[in-house]
Order: sequence, then C-alpha cells, then structure tokens
Amino acid sequence: MKSEFLLAFNQICSERGLPGEVVLEALQTALVSAYRRDVGASTTQNITAKVDLQAGQVRIFVEKRVVETVINPDQEITLAEARAIQPNAEVGDVVMVESTPKDFGRIAAQTAKQVILQRIREAEREAQYTRYVQQEGEIVHGSVQSITPQAVRLYLEGTEAILPRSQQVPGERYTLHQRLRAYVLEVRKTGRGPQIIVSRSHKNMLRRLLELEVPEIFNGAVEIKAIAREAGSRSKVAVAARQPGVDPVGACVGMRGVRIQSIVNELGGEKIDIIEWSPDAATFIAKALSPAKVLSVQLEEDLVEGRTANVVVPDDQLSLAIGRAGQNARLAAKLTGWRIDIQSVTEAATWALRQVNEDPNVLPALGAVAELLPTVATILRRHEQEGLPYNSEELLTLRQVIEGVWGYYASIRNAERARRVAEEAARRVAIEAAEAKRRAAIEAALARIPPQAHGIPLTETGLSARVLGHLERAGLATVGDVMEHMAEGDEGLLKLDGIGPKSLAEIKRCIEALALPEVEEEEKAAPAEEEAVAKIEAEPEAVLPTEPAPEVPTEAVEVAPEIETPEVVEEAPAEEAGAEEVVTEAVSVAVEIPELSVEEEEEEEKIEVKPKKGRKRGRRRRRQLIYDEETGELIARRRHKKEEEEWEEYW
Repeated sequence: MKSEFLLAFNQICSERGLPGEVVLEALQTALVSAYRRDVGASTTQNITAKVDLQAGQVRIFVEKRVVETVINPDQEITLAEARAIQPNAEVGDVVMVESTPKDFGRIAAQTAKQVILQRIREAEREAQYTRYVQQEGEIVHGSVQSITPQAVRLYLEGTEAILPRSQQVPGERYTLHQRLRAYVLEVRKTGRGPQIIVSRSHKNMLRRLLELEVPEIFNGAVEIKAIAREAGSRSKVAVAARQPGVDPVGACVGMRGVRIQSIVNELGGEKIDIIEWSPDAATFIAKALSPAKVLSVQLEEDLVEGRTANVVVPDDQLSLAIGRAGQNARLAAKLTGWRIDIQSVTEAATWALRQVNEDPNVLPALGAVAELLPTVATILRRHEQEGLPYNSEELLTLRQVIEGVWGYYASIRNAERARRVAEEAARRVAIEAAEAKRRAAIEAALARIPPQAHGIPLTETGLSARVLGHLERAGLATVGDVMEHMAEGDEGLLKLDGIGPKSLAEIKRCIEALALPEVEEEEKAAPAEEEAVAKIEAEPEAVLPTEPAPEVPTEAVEVAPEIETPEVVEEAPAEEAGAEEVVTEAVSVAVEIPELSVEEEEEEEKIEVKPKKGRKRGRRRRRQLIYDEETGELIARRRHKKEEEEWEEYW
C-alpha cells in the first residue's frame, strides 16, 4: 500500500506537469535548507538529504570531522563514534553522520515550503521554455485573455503568449475568450518565465495553415516555392508539383475551393491567389500577375539596377494588372523577386513607332518586322478614332513590333554593360599590374640597401633631435630601417607621425651624406660595361686616333690629379673624327660616364664643384670608368675624399 507521502508526491507531479526527478530534487534541496536554518549550520558544511518515497521517511546526513575531543558537536565527532560508522576512520578524516531531527521548527518548516515552491516554479518555467522553444515556427492554439492597445495576451496551456500590435492582422477584431491560432515567432527566456511572441500577420503562418489543410503539401507531393503576403488584404502563393501527375493548384484549392476557403475564414477573409511556379522567369511573372492577362514580358538584368521585367498587357487589363494601390503588381514583384514595370499595349506600341521615327538605326535592325510598321500605325489610328478593343491578330502584330524594338535597345544596353564589365576588368588588371610593379620596385629598392646600413644607428647620422624623436617613436633605430621605409617612396616616411616635407628633406640629406655603396649599381653596371667594350672592339679604327697620345705616368695621376695634361692627340680626318664622336657618344650613353680623356674629366670635376646658380647641386660621382688603350678594357677608378681639397684615387 502506498504511503500518504508518496501519494502527495505523485499528486504534485501530476498537477504541475513535472517529472518525479525534478520534484524529488526540489524536495531534497528544501530539506537541506530547512536543516541549515534549524541548526544554524554554515554554508561550507556538506549536508545531504535522502527521501524514501515508499516508506515516506526523510534522512539528513551531515559532514563532520573526526577529532579526539569534541568542541563543536554540530561539526565534530569522536574517533569511537566515527569508527562505529566507518571502521577505518582516523583522526582528521571527514565522515557523513546521520543527523535527522525529530521535528523541524516553525521557521525551518516555512523555509522548506518556500524552497519547494520556488524550485517547482523554476522547474515549471524551464519546462515551458523547453517546450515552446521547440515550437518556434509552428502554429499554436490559444484563447484571448486580455486586450490592450499595445498587444493581445493569449492563454496557452499554463502560460501566456503576447500578440503585439505589429503582428496583428490589420482590421481584425478580438474578443475575450476567443479561440485563435497563432504562429510562434520567438521565445525569450526571462526571469519571470518564458516570453512567447506570436504572430498572425507573418507569411509563414499562411505556409503552416496550408500544410495543415492540404495533405499533398504535408506529404511533400506539392512544394511551396514562395509566398508574398499583405496580411488582411491579399496573398500570393507559388506552388510546384514534386511528383508527376499532381495538379499543385487544384490540390491547394480543393474541391469547389473547400481547402482554401477554410484558410480564408481563419485569416478573416484574406484573399489568397494560388499560382503555379515555373522555372522560366517570364512565364512565372506572367502567372504572378493573375488574374490579369499578360501580352509580353521582356527581362533585363543589370548589376547596378537589378533585375527588371517590362510587362505589356492589353488596355482593358492594365488596371487589373496593377491592382488597387498597386497591390497586385507589388505582390507579384515580391513573389518573383523581379522589379516589374507594366505598360498598356497602346502605350508600348506608340513608344515603338516613336523610336523608329526618331532613331534611324532602329529600322535596319528590325528586319522582317519592319514590314509590319504601317499596319501597326493603321491599327493604332483606328483604335484611337473608333475606340474599339484590339482583336487577337492585332495584338499579335503589336506584340511583334514592340518586342522587336525592345530587343534592339536591349541588345545595345547589353553591349554597353559588356563594355563596362570589360573596362572594369581591365581597370582591375591595370591596378593589379601597377600594384605588382610597385611591389617589385619596393623589393628591388630593399635589395639595394647595403647590409652595413642596419648596423649604423640613427644617432650617428647627424639628424636633429626632433626628427630623431619622431623616428624612434615610430620604431626606427638604424639607417637600414629608414632606408626600408624610403624604398616605398616619400610616402613611406611621410606616413609616420611628425614627419613632414622638411623632415623628409633632412633625412634624405643625412642619408646621402653617409655615401653608402649601392648594391645593385655594380650589378647593373656590369652588362653596361660589357656592351660598351663590345662596341669599342667592333670599331677600333674609329676609336683610336691616327697617332697614339703620350702616356701619362700613373704616379702623376695619383699624386696630382688637378695638374692639367696637355692634349697631344693629333687632328684626325673629318670622317674619322666624326666616327670617333659617334662611338664616344655611344659609350658615354651606355655606361653614363664622361669622355675618356683626362682633361675632360677635370672639366667635369670643375662643373660639379661649381654648379650653376638656381639648380640643385648634384651628387659627385665617387667611381669612374676609364678606358685603358693598352689592354682594351674599362677600369673602375674610385676616389675618396681625405680633406676638403685633397682626393685619393685607387685603381
């Protein structure tokens, strides 16, 4: 026979709709809280409760420490008592001791009651949230509990749902205790329980109602492709058959419209158009504009303006195709995903004739359709004078001309779009090529940085303290770091905080004053030297004078480079002199050095020392290439400045 305790326990589980494990856990937590309140136990002490549902008995176990002398009986136990419970217990161990009180006090009992109720309420809220969060996107039944200007509250089997004003059907009226079906839009978790937001204007509610009313949709024989809805007024549904031999429109409408009529009644008289979906966009758009009849559909896709459908309808179908306040065209656009422009056939044909008269390129492009132009003009004139509707043959003629003119302009626009796309692709390629070239130039500039530049601190460059501070704050410590930024151009340094045009000029001046060797110049000079030598060897008669000039001693050149050496080269014949000038000029261009005579080198030095006023002083070359007539090779001569006016030359 079941105990009264177990009967009460089962009754609570049944009334609250909770599993027994949840209620049992709440009961154990309440008993532990009551015991702590009754004996004043600390929260750090481990206390557990065990409930025997069959016998209706409750046992409390308390954690106590084994000691030799008990000072606090609520937290300590002697060794003898501990070994009676746990034979291998030792001093310092912790054992669980049964400490069930004979009766709880009034305050402890009240605490247990409050804890039980609180835990049960929390369990109910969690169960409700878990239940309804799984029903998001489904339809639920409820009754109107309260009505306010902001929302309508529905009672849903033990909880409430909110129907906001924005989710209500316009023009729909509600009464207390009215039974409604609503679409679960969102379930939110709050401290007071789950907040369920429902809707009656969402388009998916129409989808769920169709699934409930039409077995073919529920079984998958018919698929809903798209829905466009203006709640309370009109909706359009595109359906397609997934099995052969199934009429999707007839399955949704039902015998004499029974199936669709029940949905219309549920939605308060909202009109629903069932349309057969088609993979062809033009056919689908023509059907989406039903009940209006469509004469022609011309499609145009643009990456900027989007997809546009130009629709031509008979004159008497224009208002029906547009709908009240443009509703039919608006719903068709939402359903198909195309922007729809609607014209009457008279307006479209008049436009086509005007384009033929104004644009001389249209008529040759029409081909055989051009023969119908006089007929079209006659049809339009008769229609305007007599006011009679067009017959089927006239509509066909008008359609051919309209589509011909429209196709011509569509081809022009398509060609223009293709040209823009090609230009954009070329522009992107040019940008990528310029970027690749810039990166290659930067990499080449980085490769020309001498390795020793990374070992020279900026403090040894002679920069001002202000510029040094800006460079150090930017993380630059050596000359190599600065040259890495200079490899990107002036922007590499100007992008740093505090670096302007004046600071940039100062940095460049100090870097140039270091006279660091350039790594890539020697590599580039080698092929130039070989080219110059090849040209000189190819024409030796033109290079050498008729009589050899006296040799200049090497010691004299090294000790006194400033002493002018008299020119002893005799005048050559005009032809030889001209050839010599041509070859010498070619050599100077190839290797970018002055004439090969010593006197001209001295003149070049004078020009470099005293530049013209108004021009920026150029950097003096520290290395020159001299042609040795005896060996027939080019020799590099390096000059190092020792003092202000003294130079030291090395061969």
